[in-house]
Amino acid sequence: MQPVPPEPVDLSVRIRDLTLASPVMPASGCFGPELGRMLPMREIAAAVTKTVFLQQRAGNPAHRLTEIPAGVVNSVGIPSRGPRGFLAHQYPAYQALPAPTMVSIGGHSPAEYEQIAAQLGDAGAGYEINVSCPNLDTDGRDIGSDPATLFDTVSRVRAITGKPLIAKLPVMVASIAECALAAQEAGADAVCIANSVPSLPLEPGSLKPALGNYVGGLTGPHIRPIVLRLVWLAAKAVNLPVIACGGISSADHALEYFSVGASAVQVGTANFSRPFAMVDIVRGLHSRCQAAGVPTIAALLHRDVTPA
Repeated sequence: MQPVPPEPVDLSVRIRDLTLASPVMPASGCFGPELGRMLPMREIAAAVTKTVFLQQRAGNPAHRLTEIPAGVVNSVGIPSRGPRGFLAHQYPAYQALPAPTMVSIGGHSPAEYEQIAAQLGDAGAGYEINVSCPNLDTDGRDIGSDPATLFDTVSRVRAITGKPLIAKLPVMVASIAECALAAQEAGADAVCIANSVPSLPLEPGSLKPALGNYVGGLTGPHIRPIVLRLVWLAAKAVNLPVIACGGISSADHALEYFSVGASAVQVGTANFSRPFAMVDIVRGLHSRCQAAGVPTIAALLHRDVTPA
């Protein structure tokens, strides 16, 4: 008797009219086209750019990065050449990669996001609207914590483009469900949860701020339980794909997020110590499905939680 061949595994994810090959992509600011040239990008969902601002930015003063027992705190401040500089000097390298490019855009007001989207024109397969970076200002404020301002921001970008829009939301909100709903009602096609956790690390001994900007964003494995709760709450509130971002470095971590409602994940800090982390996660998910004899991650999760 011939053995039954295993079912093909389908890891693809759909956002609006864009089909992604897998549910794993980099977090903005944690990936560049140089790394993309080293990786089998056809296995990765998309390349996500560093956030593009309307005006050129040099970023924050040194020091911009510090390690603490809880993880890594960064206050890079998102250097940017502006839309025109991005199109001229950075976008061509992303275009050369065999994966869709999601262009991350940021601003200090809803009108700035609208202007950036207009200036970017046809660049990219879609936009990630970064309304959640905690290290642009000295007190860590962000636009995405206010549902009304978030709605205004996403609405303005939606009016500019028919491309897929991902709203990247912050950790520190009164209600992640209300923010996710505001993004959905404004026309977002997915929400990403979340950005780094606002933090103020101090130097041992001197007790002086360890970062030139004082405030930074905490990343790494220790924030995963925090973000898991937010993903769970958001996934129950909206009818959109939820992309989870926070402390992911293995297929098991990704499966944790999928089990609470995420459709895809972004990998950040792990890319710096393990450049092949995203590929390992994609292949780990594929292997888990194949070993279980199931065609999708949803079927794998159902199999794992269904009593024998």
